[in-house]
Amino acid sequence: MDGFFITTPIYYLNGKPHIGHAYTTVAADAAARWSRLSGRPTRFLTGTDEHGQKVMAAAQARGLTPKAHCDELAASFQAMMTGLGVSYDRFLRTTDPDHEAVVTATLQILHDKGLLYRATYEGWYHLSDEVFVTDKEVAEGKYEKEKLVRLTEDNWWFKMGRYQQALLDHIAANPDFIRPGMRRNEVLGFLRKPLNDLCISRPRARMSWGIPLPFDADFVTYVWFDALLNYLTGVGWHPTSPSEGWDQWWPAAFQLLGKDILTTHAVYWTTMLLALQEACPAATRPALPRVLFAHGWWTMHGEKMSKSKGNTIDVEGLIEAFGRDATRYFLLREIAFGSDGTFSYEAFLTRYNADLANDLGNLAHRGLSMTANWLGGVVPDRGAWGPPEEALVERARATVAAFAEQMDRMAPQAALEAVNELIRAGNKYVDTEAPWAVNKRGDVPRLQAVQRATLEVFALAAALLLPIMPTKAAELGAKVGLDEAALARLARGPGDLAGLVAGTPVTLGEPLFPRHREMPASLIPAPEPEPAPMSEPTNLIVYEDFAKIQLRTGKVLEAIRHPDADKLLVLKVDVGEAAPRQIVAGIANKFAPEQLVGRTVVVVVNLAPRKLRGLESQGMLLAAGGDKGVIELATVPECPPGEVVR
Repeated sequence: MDGFFITTPIYYLNGKPHIGHAYTTVAADAAARWSRLSGRPTRFLTGTDEHGQKVMAAAQARGLTPKAHCDELAASFQAMMTGLGVSYDRFLRTTDPDHEAVVTATLQILHDKGLLYRATYEGWYHLSDEVFVTDKEVAEGKYEKEKLVRLTEDNWWFKMGRYQQALLDHIAANPDFIRPGMRRNEVLGFLRKPLNDLCISRPRARMSWGIPLPFDADFVTYVWFDALLNYLTGVGWHPTSPSEGWDQWWPAAFQLLGKDILTTHAVYWTTMLLALQEACPAATRPALPRVLFAHGWWTMHGEKMSKSKGNTIDVEGLIEAFGRDATRYFLLREIAFGSDGTFSYEAFLTRYNADLANDLGNLAHRGLSMTANWLGGVVPDRGAWGPPEEALVERARATVAAFAEQMDRMAPQAALEAVNELIRAGNKYVDTEAPWAVNKRGDVPRLQAVQRATLEVFALAAALLLPIMPTKAAELGAKVGLDEAALARLARGPGDLAGLVAGTPVTLGEPLFPRHREMPASLIPAPEPEPAPMSEPTNLIVYEDFAKIQLRTGKVLEAIRHPDADKLLVLKVDVGEAAPRQIVAGIANKFAPEQLVGRTVVVVVNLAPRKLRGLESQGMLLAAGGDKGVIELATVPECPPGEVVR
């Protein structure tokens, strides 16, 4: 059987782990656990990226050597993963000797094949991103000028542009290669322009913390070229002497990454692999991964989280207050993997109480307590099993199939919704069949059937929840005598609600998800200071000034993401003219493109056109929201395009 190999991105050690790291890692862990549960050989790789200028600078600022700095931070990432119950097979550090050996050998084989060359670069260099920047990108305002320096220096370059067409052909032939679809379109937009070669070195005199080039001791390897090769190191690959069985795992089934490192993976990494296919012996030629899956960001109040803004999430506090399993559940249940999501402690509390304390907890309590009170505290026979139970079986079978399909597609939110539908169906079944009334009239065979079906449903739910909530799901299974092996068989089975053994003692115990009425005080963010009283406005205008602004209703016909700017959407808007207008709007922090199509918005139609990141905008939308981002658009429902707004 082919192996299932999944990776997180390699986490850069210029700071401690945050919710973005936790999110990606938990998603990968759930996929790996599901693969193991399904009976597939599985390997899960994660780790830390430890070379580069920012790591060296951070270490120097702390008065540490780069290695000592990395040792400390790598331990914090491992502690984060332990706290979340992550079951990785290898935690790879790019300072590991086998990885440095792979990087060195890879550089040598590409050099010997003539795919690397030395040349002088003169131009802009972005200090914090550690990338070379073109004059055009500077002119378009893509980078802050205060973070740019002008450099003239020799470096080594990888002939990346040579593989542009081969990459385009691969993307065209494999529609699911880059997911979700909007990220695929971003990459295709990037590849519409000529693909430049990639600088893969840094002069040792300027930046010494890296793997030396084997053919030129004056240089070390560029951090991204080094880091991306970790995925091959992690399966035992080497360009000339790989470990036995490395190709059981490669190509990776899924490589998970944040959308901010999409280009490095979808372009740098893929062209590196294409070059290795050309340079390596036949037995070690690495294919491209099956899926690169770029997930979105967690935001708070519409803003990306950052320590400087004071809007980070206390993941450790959530684990301490609600448990690791509830924290894992929320991260994977709240938003579709691939989309941005807004975090709030209120949403966490609501989700916890509704899904876990109420729905799942209520179903488990009903099954266990009524069985303990009325049927001797053991799993009953199927009794008078009838049409209501068979209907529940059909629901269970559909749930098992849907859960497997969605987990195989890396869609944990949809998989969890399928389980939640089964749990809700189980609670509705109990409400309808009313076992308390059945018990009161003394109909033991019917009571046995109802309680057996209820126990079977929550046992199946526990089995399916094992990849998401491994500890609590195992505890739920144990309450009806199922160990993890038995739960795994249930999860792989047909869903026929026949997984329990009559006569097995049941255990009621304490609720696994006690209800929380409010967030612990330690997790509640400090209130923002009261705004200063508003002073009398000094920038008043007269009516004649306002009358110059022409506002009309416009219907959004199309909406896509800007190919070169995460915050911008490009809209086609009908404002009642002969042709729709193109409007570029900074509203991607609030809206996905598909949410806007069909809306009737308010457009400033006499604003002079201007270019935003290379695309002309022929108007402006009215929206609510200040410096922290758009809150909502001004809309005029049921109004035709082109109407004057006064």
